[in-house]
Amino acid sequence: MLITIIAGTRPNFMNIAPIIHQINKKKEGSDIDFRLIHSGQHYDKKLNGTFFNELNIPKPNKNLGVGSGTQAEQTAGIMIAFEKELVNNYTDLVIVVGDVTSTMACAIVAKKLHTKVAHVEGGIRSFDVSIPEQINRMVTDSITDYFYVASDVAIKNLKKLGIEDDKIIFVENTMIDTLIANFNRLVKPLVFDKLSLKEKEYIVLTMHRPANVDEELKLFMEEIINSSNNLPIVFPAHPRTNNVLSKLNINANNMCVIDLLGYLEFNYLVKNAFCVITDSGGITEETTFMKVPCLTLRDNTERPETITIGTNELVGTNLKSIQKVLQKIFSANWKKGSIPKFWDGKTSERIIDHILTLNL
Repeated sequence: MLITIIAGTRPNFMNIAPIIHQINKKKEGSDIDFRLIHSGQHYDKKLNGTFFNELNIPKPNKNLGVGSGTQAEQTAGIMIAFEKELVNNYTDLVIVVGDVTSTMACAIVAKKLHTKVAHVEGGIRSFDVSIPEQINRMVTDSITDYFYVASDVAIKNLKKLGIEDDKIIFVENTMIDTLIANFNRLVKPLVFDKLSLKEKEYIVLTMHRPANVDEELKLFMEEIINSSNNLPIVFPAHPRTNNVLSKLNINANNMCVIDLLGYLEFNYLVKNAFCVITDSGGITEETTFMKVPCLTLRDNTERPETITIGTNELVGTNLKSIQKVLQKIFSANWKKGSIPKFWDGKTSERIIDHILTLNL
């Protein structure tokens, strides 16, 4: 059995790493192999190399090289390039992960070429179609053959769509597999000592969603700075976010904007933070596992278990709520949270064991 695995963005690498490792483990006793395709949706030569090395991911068999562009440009570029890849390289199954443009585009191409599609993290929903990822999820799940899901909520979402039970496989969370596998390998970044940071005495900030970055970034940052009790705020900024920041003229002694970090360094920073403020989905899972308070600058989330079980809370996009919620943490009035039951590091094993039962 030959599997084609798609990765397009940095979070995708965290999802696919344990799947690749599990396939390599099964190779000796099973007829299974893989071909890794990087769409190039996120491409940073330095950072991509770091992620591959840190997570022990082999170099992709093919980089489609789509690069940056509008949603339509990226979707079209990925589809054209992946169609050529799939025509020239037979596969039994295409695995897509998450909810990025590459996920949707490659799923469409595979189905049009009559190839089975498996969606890791299938069924998650924010129910907010103003967010591009929600559209990606809806389209991908409408043409997926096998759904590897991470929560009971995802199962309910798929059943409402009429998806048959035998197509829905509860496996839990591959991103947590990666975190567990690397938890004892986390590396203190150079910036930790350079900024004289102390454990649990700084805030980690990440923002990348266009609605926040393009329209409200200065207002968000000013409110966070004013509500931070003068704790250092460490902001690993995406290149696109950095470009916006450079035009805003924000000056604060406790705001430290740094380049993006590798996986091991970033999670060291998160693990030892007083709290995390983010508009990301994946980071809320990592903070839940590490029991770090997390504030999400969104009105909704596709990962409700990080709120109902974990350490995450939705702050929304109302600037006035940031100070109120931060003060709950400063007053030691934040929920402790717990770790979802099957975040056990064996998700990828369950996925590959199921795939090996398929008659493809």
